Amino acid sequence: MDCEKIGKLIYSLRTERKLTQKKLAEYMNISDKAISKWERGLGCPDIALLPELSNIFGVNLENLLAGELDANDLVGGNMKKLNFYVCPSCGNILTGSNGAVISCCGKKLPALTLQEAEDTEKLTVGKIENEFFISTDHEMTKDHYITFVALLTGDSIMLRKQYPEWNIQTRIPYFGHGMLVWYCTKHGLFYQLI
Repeated sequence: MDCEKIGKLIYSLRTERKLTQKKLAEYMNISDKAISKWERGLGCPDIALLPELSNIFGVNLENLLAGELDANDLVGGNMKKLNFYVCPSCGNILTGSNGAVISCCGKKLPALTLQEAEDTEKLTVGKIENEFFISTDHEMTKDHYITFVALLTGDSIMLRKQYPEWNIQTRIPYFGHGMLVWYCTKHGLFYQLI
């Protein structure tokens, strides 16, 4: 551990949140002298205090230990480049762009790999009034089902959560052509252009 780098990061995070050394010390039930020592690079926080520091500052524990926050580059957005993540433990559906580090249930999640659907895998898409009507005969059991269907356009996303043992018959407002994306619990993330 580089105490000097960690100290500079603690100082930066503390001042960003407009906390005094004394206030931070009170939150952690330690002396403000310990905070001062860390910020001057004369020592590092005890390992038992790192999770609490991480929570107070809202930063990843690994970044705190490294003494730096790696900011992603700002990129102009196209929602069609969005990354999807699904937690294997609880089923949370998360999205991120531009190299986001996503975690759930204590585990880092890899971005799902998007694959183009074959003709036999495609969802059925019709148009009713101003909505897309989406259906499929895909298996929908507790062990094998589609967890969500989303429509991505250049600047928007509309996501519909799906549940096992329910047939997929959902509507998504028509707000332009785009990419229909869905996630199958056994086969992964698919897309088709609509």
